[in-house]
Amino acid sequence: MSNIRVSVIGCGYWGKNLVRNFAELGALASICDANSELAKTSSQTYNVPALSLQEVLQSDVDGVVIAAPAVQHYDLAKKALKAGKHVYVEKPISLKVEEAKKLCELAVKENRKLMVGHILQYHSAFIELKNLISKGNLGRLQYIYSNRLNLGKFRNEENILWSFAPHDISMILGLARELPETVYATGACHLNPHIHDVTTTHLTFKNGIQAHVFVSWLHPFKEQKLVVVGDRGMAVFDDGLPWGEKLKLYPHQVTWVDGLPQASKADVVNIPLEVSEPLKLECQHFLDCIEKNENPKTDGIEGLQVLQVLDAAQQSLHSLASVPLTPTISSYFTHDTAQVDGGCDIGKGTKIWHFSHIIKGTRIGEDCIIGQNVMIGPDVIIGNRCKIQNNVSLYKGVVLEDGVFCGPSCVFTNVHNPRAEIERKDEFRPTHVERGVTIGANATIICGNRLGAYSLIGAGAVVTKEVKPHAVMAGNPAKQIGWVSHAGEKLGDDLICPREGRRYQISSTGVLEELKTDVRYLKTA
Repeated sequence: MSNIRVSVIGCGYWGKNLVRNFAELGALASICDANSELAKTSSQTYNVPALSLQEVLQSDVDGVVIAAPAVQHYDLAKKALKAGKHVYVEKPISLKVEEAKKLCELAVKENRKLMVGHILQYHSAFIELKNLISKGNLGRLQYIYSNRLNLGKFRNEENILWSFAPHDISMILGLARELPETVYATGACHLNPHIHDVTTTHLTFKNGIQAHVFVSWLHPFKEQKLVVVGDRGMAVFDDGLPWGEKLKLYPHQVTWVDGLPQASKADVVNIPLEVSEPLKLECQHFLDCIEKNENPKTDGIEGLQVLQVLDAAQQSLHSLASVPLTPTISSYFTHDTAQVDGGCDIGKGTKIWHFSHIIKGTRIGEDCIIGQNVMIGPDVIIGNRCKIQNNVSLYKGVVLEDGVFCGPSCVFTNVHNPRAEIERKDEFRPTHVERGVTIGANATIICGNRLGAYSLIGAGAVVTKEVKPHAVMAGNPAKQIGWVSHAGEKLGDDLICPREGRRYQISSTGVLEELKTDVRYLKTA
């Protein structure tokens, strides 16, 4: 049973599936549909009230799920965000790029989650495909193509590009990790002189990746296939096959013999997958993002980028020419008083607040929060989901892994014996802060030390030596006074986390380690 409550607007063709999934997740509070009979049926089936739009917006639900016709998406999403609701809107986010941009900006202003229903991003085959790529199984990506073909369902209000291609574009952008530089589309209108039945869209990316999307509803059989080609291997996601065969890895490579390329083929490998319903995982993700205050995988920015490609492809269909693309909105937020130098790499969903300065060469991951009057750089590396509180400076040589918390006014150094009149840049010493570390307010971290994963540095402590994982440090100089769990809870003599029930032990080398047993989560089981 979810603690988050949502209302679904639109209970028809696709909306009924969202209604069912949110009901099964225990999150459905109400439904809304302009068709009173449809609303009544859903209300009776799931034992939830059927409300008007105004009643939904005035209710105490946390989120609104929009599955109405695409032409209504912008207006409904805008009203829901202004009413203080988190929003999940089915694809496309809107029919106009400028409207989608306004929704993204409104979501930031209202501090609400904005998520777009690109369901294949939540398919276990696509998730595992991304894992294969991140592990280097395919090497450097070179070419991606997708086929989404069928006989029907014919549409009169939108062409095949807008009907079939959004999900494939979403996957390709997710793999390429950037917008294409140019978009070129060709197609044909066979059934209706003004509606394309067949289109092929070509995408060219700055990082060298090429891609195309082939969609048609005039095809003799159904095919839903994504092919990814790298310089060390190839992979195929074929959603038409049984679960055991949906994702295949082809470890083929090309070798050069006497200046000529030769194919070096290898046996195909079926990648094992967890059997799951992608839509249910997508719905659960929306609930989790609200509850945990995390940025959705397919957030408004991602929806905007897909819409930009669709819009450019539509322009290309009419002009018969390539259309250049440039980002219309940053994937991260910066306050008007903040400064981000050129040459920085900032992940999507990150927020940089008042009077902060990010210096060139700095890399900041996704979903980070950079507080007020923070200085970072140059060449600092920060992982995902880190929180840097007010008045913190991170100098060259500092590396923060994922999930690090830096309390207000904590201090990092990068040289042991600084002098204003003596240059010591060649004496900088690195400081590496491992995953999940918490550093308390006004603590000082002397350079050249490593802070072990999930350790906790008390407020005002001065760290002068290496810190063990999970150690609690306090004082000046800081000394270990105990152990802390993954969840940040101080451990007693039984070494059991009071929040999660995880069990630990002290190893023979004096390091805290988790006991891997079937009773790992006794408290929540």
